[in-house]
Amino acid sequence: MKSSLLLSVVVTTYNRSDALLAVLDGLSQQSDKNFEVVVADDGSRPEHVHAIAQSKAAKDLRVIHVWHPDVGFTLTRIRNRGVGASSGEYLVFLDGDCVPETDFVAQHRLLAQSGYFVSGSRVLLSQKLSLRVTGSREQITGRSAWYWVLQRIAGHANKLTGLVRLPDWHGRLDGGVPWTRVRGCNMAFWRDDFNAVDGFDESFVGWGHEDADFVMRLSHAGVKRKNGFCATEVFHLWHKEAVRQHASQNAAVVQERSHTDITLPTLGYSRHRLNDDAVITRLG
Repeated sequence: MKSSLLLSVVVTTYNRSDALLAVLDGLSQQSDKNFEVVVADDGSRPEHVHAIAQSKAAKDLRVIHVWHPDVGFTLTRIRNRGVGASSGEYLVFLDGDCVPETDFVAQHRLLAQSGYFVSGSRVLLSQKLSLRVTGSREQITGRSAWYWVLQRIAGHANKLTGLVRLPDWHGRLDGGVPWTRVRGCNMAFWRDDFNAVDGFDESFVGWGHEDADFVMRLSHAGVKRKNGFCATEVFHLWHKEAVRQHASQNAAVVQERSHTDITLPTLGYSRHRLNDDAVITRLG
């Protein structure tokens, strides 16, 4: 991708400003500066909204903060709204508890290719290391290989792939879509492809598999998967598991759609532009 093209990094969050601030700190240290940041906030409480607004990193990045009222887990809706507030030709999605390495944007730009979306991966961090990051503001980006070897030995990181950078080669191209392994916390795609499948399906209720549904429909539309392994890893801060009461129901929908050629969602990006209750604030 040309260095002149703007990327939009859409970061989702909900009532976890301590983790989000670590993510924004990571984004403020990127080697590739030609990107914007949209924080897609699924209804965080006022104290978290205030913490985001007062963040130096948020101001430095001139973050676009998109907030809507809390009516439960509506990740698909806030993701669509985040895209609506963005302006880049290429969209990178990042969860608000996934800290990017300093070359995260540069690597996504390198891997961007017409006809493909990129599925990134993550390094899981322990609760203890995560608390050092969110509480003591321990720096985990730009660290030496020895630092991460020590974290791995101590059980604070589940793997060392965050250290490795493999080139953009044909081995990354994957015609199939193993939807059970797709991570919405780190993925990227062209805006035109997002529009072609009308974004995320807002009919999905609660946690689980909305990202798999999205990439399944991308696949049906002819967009293939490109593996971002050993290039775009992010450091996933520990958290308690989300309530997953709707996960099996959502998985069943994706499984059913996998046997069809459906590309459009039940309730997509284009369906909620009227009477929008989102609050959009430019920080900085």
